[in-house]
Amino acid sequence: MKDLYPRIADAHQALRPQVAVTPLSRSPALSALTGCEVYLKCEHLQHTGSFKFRGASNKMRLLDAASRRLGVATVSSGNHGLGVALAGKLAGVPVTVYASAAASEVKLDAIRAHGAKVVAIDAPMLEVELEAARRAEREGLPFVPPYNDINVIAGQGTIGMELAEQHPGLAAVFASVGGGGMISGIGAALEAVSPQTEIVGCWPRRSQALYRSMLAGEVVEWEELDTISDGTAGGVEPGAITLPIARRVIGRTALVDEAEIKAAMRKMAETERWIVEGAAGVAAAGLIQLAEHYQGKPVAVVLCGRNIKLETFLEACHAAA
Repeated sequence: MKDLYPRIADAHQALRPQVAVTPLSRSPALSALTGCEVYLKCEHLQHTGSFKFRGASNKMRLLDAASRRLGVATVSSGNHGLGVALAGKLAGVPVTVYASAAASEVKLDAIRAHGAKVVAIDAPMLEVELEAARRAEREGLPFVPPYNDINVIAGQGTIGMELAEQHPGLAAVFASVGGGGMISGIGAALEAVSPQTEIVGCWPRRSQALYRSMLAGEVVEWEELDTISDGTAGGVEPGAITLPIARRVIGRTALVDEAEIKAAMRKMAETERWIVEGAAGVAAAGLIQLAEHYQGKPVAVVLCGRNIKLETFLEACHAAA
């Protein structure tokens, strides 16, 4: 998509100050562990505790007046819905969030706290996504997809613009992948402003939908198993625009086991004193797995969120002990 980078550049200027420029923090402990110069992009410190607020805010600012009055619908396992809920609240736009009945109650309660209506559907996440889009169409509500929308992707791509400004010359950026919106946006931004930076896509081994689709060259079904990285779980909808973008921008991939994810989450708690969710652990685990390729070089890990039950986080850390 040739017009993606101009949209990212526009969003990078237009979203301030509503969207925070998150810190890029050097990690002495991870640098020593991996032999790389490791920097952590602290999206867990973004408003709503996740990068998803970026894409939601960008989509919301581009709605026409009629859509703003009518309200919007979206679908989310948590973080995207939370981002849309807050962006809608700030813009005065009513929000309905469709979610899986199995979604984290911590995230759903936070969505409701921002005034959004939550509708739970008892089905796998991909089916929830498709049903939510159908219901929104029937009700005449504009739909804000979690990843399959160029303006949502452009909002996420502002992370890439910040990375290039905060540390020019990064050798690699590690990011977890679900539907591919964040990594597509980051990759498209860095492709334009820092083409020497390699984009590393990181997946839980138990949830590989976009990875398998990239290998096949088309969206394919893949068995999705339970993973602590609930933020990246779920299939990829047919016709997803992230597939061709991700195939173009991702230069290296990592598949990580649940034990590796939990160990990375524990490492963040021990060394950085940060609670991060499973999807953030996926990216950090990908770095640890592939560190040999970047010895002595500056790399960034995107810590994409912090919205996780404390009990779940503590169980993960205990399992990794």
